[in-house]
This record gives sequence, structure tokens and C-alpha cells, in this order.
Amino acid sequence: MNSKLSYATAAALSFAAVISGPAAAQTKPANPSDVVVQGELLKKQAPNANEVVCEKEQDPSSRLVSHRVCKTRAEWAEQRRLQQQEVYQIQIQRGCNGTQGC
Repeated sequence: MNSKLSYATAAALSFAAVISGPAAAQTKPANPSDVVVQGELLKKQAPNANEVVCEKEQDPSSRLVSHRVCKTRAEWAEQRRLQQQEVYQIQIQRGCNGTQGC
């Protein structure tokens, strides 16, 4: 009975060693923005703020119609910032009282 238990323990330990071996061999980047691909450290390039990016925007008056809108990354970021600011202001102005939830 002891020999069966020791074989099972040995098998489990060797399986764990095989599984954890490749994970332990991976190098971790010093900087979170770096990427490791098969042992090679690659730097992520920051996106160009002047690069034009096109996105499809849904027409609010129709479920079928969408328009392709092209803006620079900086313009998209500014639009997102303004939308988030509007939502934040609406939430602040709404406030909380005893009858309604926040």
C-alpha cells in the first residue's frame, strides 16, 4: 500500500515539475509596457497621437444605419474624455436622497 502511495506522490510531483517548468523559465519584463515573446523582450510602441483611426458609429435614429467616422487618436481621446466628464457631471448633479438610490 505504501509503494502505491509513493508512486502516486512521485507521479504528481513530476507532473507538477513538468507543468511549472516552462512557466518558471519565462522572463518577466521590468516595465509593464514591455512584452516578452518567446524569451525576447520587445518594447511596446506608444500609439501615435496623430494617427488617423476610423470607427463605425451607430446612427441613433436607426438600428441599421452606421457611419464611418475618422479622427486622430488625440481627437478620439478628447471625445471620450468629454463624454466621461458629462456623465460624471450628471451623476454629481443628480445627488443622493433618502427616496432614490444613488
